[in-house]
Amino acid sequence: MSVMSETMECPVCPHHCRLKPGQVGICRTRTLQDGKIVSLTYGEVAAWHLDPIEKKPLYHFYPGSWIFSVGAYGCNLKCFFCQNHEISQTVAKGYEVTPEQLAELSVRNNSIGICFTYSEPLMWYEMILDTAPLVKKRGGKVVLVSNGIIAQDYLEKLIPFLDAANIDIKAFSDDFYKRHTKGRLKWVLDTVEKLVGRVHTEVTTLVIPTLNDDPEQIKELAEWLAALPAPIAWHLSRYFPRYKSAIPATDPTKLQSLAEIAQSYLPYVYLGNVAGKNNTYCPQCGLEVISRGWKVGMQTKEGKCLRCGRQIWGIGLN
Repeated sequence: MSVMSETMECPVCPHHCRLKPGQVGICRTRTLQDGKIVSLTYGEVAAWHLDPIEKKPLYHFYPGSWIFSVGAYGCNLKCFFCQNHEISQTVAKGYEVTPEQLAELSVRNNSIGICFTYSEPLMWYEMILDTAPLVKKRGGKVVLVSNGIIAQDYLEKLIPFLDAANIDIKAFSDDFYKRHTKGRLKWVLDTVEKLVGRVHTEVTTLVIPTLNDDPEQIKELAEWLAALPAPIAWHLSRYFPRYKSAIPATDPTKLQSLAEIAQSYLPYVYLGNVAGKNNTYCPQCGLEVISRGWKVGMQTKEGKCLRCGRQIWGIGLN
């Protein structure tokens, strides 16, 4: 038997890892077994919690609501600065659960549905695909928080079940992706382009000093986002040293200056991990239409600004 016939290519993400029996791919969650690529984490949960929707972050999707959030082990990137490395960069035995159980939990305790999040949920692809229809049947929403790295034909099968997504664009630089994550920028941009206009989409960038905080790069990404065929919200999040990174935390003043650049192109730009910088203002008259603190308040009626009547982009606004 040839070497090639003893291996098989994993089709789920663009890494297309070629695996031998028992060998795992870059995500550590998939292997070749009995002539098939199988998930090692199907039916196992690493973490779950009832979270505010704003924590995802999603600021324009049912503001003030709560959502049952769940994640498995593993990720198909290798970011040395990972903010959630305890479950993304390892694989361990998780809590056993079925799609039916997740779907039932998704509509309890005033949850609006389920959010697949925490590590890289797309490496839990089969579990998501089995669970999402059951959530929809119960009237729940399905949300994805992801690095966006998935084979596009697999994403296409998932889109009909998605209500909202937050995709992490780590930098507007392919060199950054290759050097610091083992991924590629194009893979992520392709996913964002496929989602926008079909699924409520927001984007997050973790701003890391010296690596992706160049004002020109922020300007270029803002221009790219502004050219998409539907509105989008962009969250610029403050980085803190985690995992293998000793780079100092992002200066909030620098983060604010980058947000001001982005706001020249986009009406909805927010700072993450920075207190008091996350309210929504009407792009036309400047009224604070969504306030986010201990609770969420809205100055809208049928999604329109109470002062000038401008439609505020989003889903689930009063």
